[in-house]
Amino acid sequence: MQKSGKLKMYTLEQAKDKHLGKKGTEKRDNFEYELKMEILGEMIKQARKERNLTQAELGKLIGVQKSQISRIERNTKNVTLATILRVFRALKAKVNFNVELLDGEISLA
Repeated sequence: MQKSGKLKMYTLEQAKDKHLGKKGTEKRDNFEYELKMEILGEMIKQARKERNLTQAELGKLIGVQKSQISRIERNTKNVTLATILRVFRALKAKVNFNVELLDGEISLA
């Protein structure tokens, strides 16, 4: 005789807490950072396509090779903030940054 099983539902936050750890843990913070960098690269790619630019054309606008634009779209982790800002400026796209202060005291050693 089989039990009638019920599927337990989890929110995304509950699943991340369970599998990656609570917010503030190193594994969770690394996951969140990687996800944001991936999303940033995808936003650059989408904006470039909406402006009907090739990677080579965007590269020319900011003074880098097509391969650099390709790397930026795939992985923004190894790109300077200045380069990312130049990309968005060339795409005539507005950029908003949020700065979140973490709990804890500042130590001036």
